[in-house]
Amino acid sequence: MQESDEIDSVATQVYRGRVIHPTDSVEHLAKRLGIGPSQVTEAEGKLAALGLIRSSPGGGWVAISPESAADELLGPAEQDILRKRIAMAATRARLHALTGDYLEARSMRSTRSNIEIIQGLHNVLAVIDDLARTATKSIDVFIPGTLSETGIRSAERLDLETLARGVMLRTMLQHSARKKPGAAQYAATITAAGAQVRSITSLPARLLIYDRNCAVLPLDPEVTGRGVALVRDPAVLSFVQRLFDHYWARALVFSEAEPDSGPAPTGVDREVLLLMASGKKNETIAHQLGMSVRSVSRIVSALLERLDADSRFQAGVRAAQNGWLS
Repeated sequence: MQESDEIDSVATQVYRGRVIHPTDSVEHLAKRLGIGPSQVTEAEGKLAALGLIRSSPGGGWVAISPESAADELLGPAEQDILRKRIAMAATRARLHALTGDYLEARSMRSTRSNIEIIQGLHNVLAVIDDLARTATKSIDVFIPGTLSETGIRSAERLDLETLARGVMLRTMLQHSARKKPGAAQYAATITAAGAQVRSITSLPARLLIYDRNCAVLPLDPEVTGRGVALVRDPAVLSFVQRLFDHYWARALVFSEAEPDSGPAPTGVDREVLLLMASGKKNETIAHQLGMSVRSVSRIVSALLERLDADSRFQAGVRAAQNGWLS
């Protein structure tokens, strides 16, 4: 669909014609150009609206240069934009002038309270956004379960901004996230930007640790809407950091390739796998499931082969990667 004042080929012809023949009548110019008088009249209306031609006191039209027409047509709009940009810059400067007061007040708040309760989704998101933007050294994150598309976009935006400032980011996902395209793409994106991403079979709860001096913990891991606790108590922070490091040391690098082991085992094979992954010996498994040791040994061997594993431990790791243990 064309704009009503679009400079089409006919309007261009008429403009050129008016530059050369400013005093021609509509009929005469139409004859010169080989078009109808109504087309000339319509084109002249468009050109006049754009300031490219003006009526002459002596009759006919005077063609105006495109540069002059643009200056006259767009000048007021450009001046308005300039005034708005100046006003925006002044407003930004006034807001930034409060940065020192904000940081001082936040420091005083942190000193008064080692544990602060934040309720309401918008308040929680604002606090997390603030902590991420003001972190200077490190951020450690547990992300149990799966993120929604909205959550992924929000986390990715903040993570990329944080990494661009040189902050170290370590993110823990569950193995099941490897099967989710959105989560896998999120992990790949932040890894490419410098983050370290690992995965593990399960995580206890959502956790964020900023600069090792403030942790964000859910009030209720099962109900995210309940709110969060901001923890700055040194003893609690030390425990939470050790918990993160404990899981991190046992996790797998998220970008490691997974073996193609086919569909997850079912029935007795799954029961044997779960018991084997929990560290049970063949004899114990056989006794617990009411099977012969020979049958259990045969199933374990088949599972090791399917998982291309050289040991029971390696089989357990790869089964967790495949999501077979969840």
